[in-house]
Amino acid sequence: MKNLLSIESLSGEEIAELLELGHQLKALRGEPQKQPLSGQSWGLIFSKSSTRTRVSFEVGIGELGGHTLFLSTRDMQLGRGEPIKDTARVLGRMLHGAVIRTYAQQDVEDFATYSEIPTINALTDQEHPCQILADLLTLEEIYGRGAWKNMKIAFLGDVDNNMGRSWMWAAKKLGFNLALAGPQQALPNQKILAKLDAPNITCTTDAVEAVRCATVINTDTWISMGQEDQKGSKERAFFPYQVNRELLSVAEPGHSVFHCLPAYRGYEITEDVLEAHASAIFREAENRLHAQKAVLSILSRS
Repeated sequence: MKNLLSIESLSGEEIAELLELGHQLKALRGEPQKQPLSGQSWGLIFSKSSTRTRVSFEVGIGELGGHTLFLSTRDMQLGRGEPIKDTARVLGRMLHGAVIRTYAQQDVEDFATYSEIPTINALTDQEHPCQILADLLTLEEIYGRGAWKNMKIAFLGDVDNNMGRSWMWAAKKLGFNLALAGPQQALPNQKILAKLDAPNITCTTDAVEAVRCATVINTDTWISMGQEDQKGSKERAFFPYQVNRELLSVAEPGHSVFHCLPAYRGYEITEDVLEAHASAIFREAENRLHAQKAVLSILSRS
């Protein structure tokens, strides 16, 4: 693995290796560890605001011995129109790796191509691979290694967003049953479903059917960054997919609720449900650190 650009680009074996290493690194935190990034400088190139992503990468790179430079596109020539391939060819001569949080998936892929240094997708409009790895790590902590093999996982809300797509690719690679529910206009199009070609993935407009017998129920904000002008219309369409106690009554006993945060209480999830499942939700946030340290460690070998 030379880059982490998407879950789509990973094999099931690579995902399993990342999860196992993430468990190991979490268990060893606080003890003397190898520092595979010793002497390295990594750039954090962010077009989108961030809390968990920035902190987890800065801490993780530091714990692995590296140094970080936070590079907001507002302060770079990218913000004045310099092509991503030119920025990449410059930074590739100075940095040892890059973490990019931006809008277009193509920008991350172009950066990896032209910089020729390890590149990590820390979120694009297409995928959020680091979050999915953290979620799977959390799932295994709660239910056991490889527990996803025999469970149904549900995702509610804006299915055709970066989290929905990343969950679909994880289901394709690992083979677990995934049910996604949202309004018709927010379901994935036939092109991506044909590309996935995965009978273990189902899409529906019926929230109850998606959650029925599910062990892990996921949701995400209905309004992604850059979609603020759609707030009113989205809220009206998405309220039937709110994760609340009534909906969870049909889930598997012992179920967990996941949310990648930030959460907007009273919209995609109710206050009481979030607080009832806060242990799992904030463990997901914590596990961003450990999953990303696993990614960084493996990329350091390339």
